[in-house]
Amino acid sequence: MKDVKIESVLTVYDTLEELPEGIVSLMKKASEARLNAYAPYSKFLVGAAILLDNGEVVIGNNQENASYPSGLCAERTAIYYAGAKFPKAKIVTMALTAGSQMQATTSPIPPCGACRQAIAEYEVKQDTPIEIYFMGETGKIVKSNSLANLLPLGFDRSFL
Repeated sequence: MKDVKIESVLTVYDTLEELPEGIVSLMKKASEARLNAYAPYSKFLVGAAILLDNGEVVIGNNQENASYPSGLCAERTAIYYAGAKFPKAKIVTMALTAGSQMQATTSPIPPCGACRQAIAEYEVKQDTPIEIYFMGETGKIVKSNSLANLLPLGFDRSFL
């Protein structure tokens, strides 16, 4: 037996102003998308903005449903829309922001497990890492250079 140590390297920015200019713009688009989320049950709004290698920006937000499993997270809404509209484009960067209508959300909020798996699928599909920036409504922003930092030991097609 041996222990295996897995580490993730993330970059933490204190404010939006510290981010590269293009990322500030992408995060603002994610924030705008968040405001249009449909979340009458959880009151938890999430927005995503994706920059593609063709220069297009695709947005998404969470869409809830009274039959809870039928809803869809912002990240997957944006990824699947990008895949449907621009099937040959690669995802370069994702910006995510989340906030509660019940309390201030100042901690960075990463993608949920299902969204991590969907992002992982696209990293494998395009054979290129996806930069992911995520935050609450305000406060620090976390950057991961790849989904692999957020989902080590991920499940992909190599296991099938």
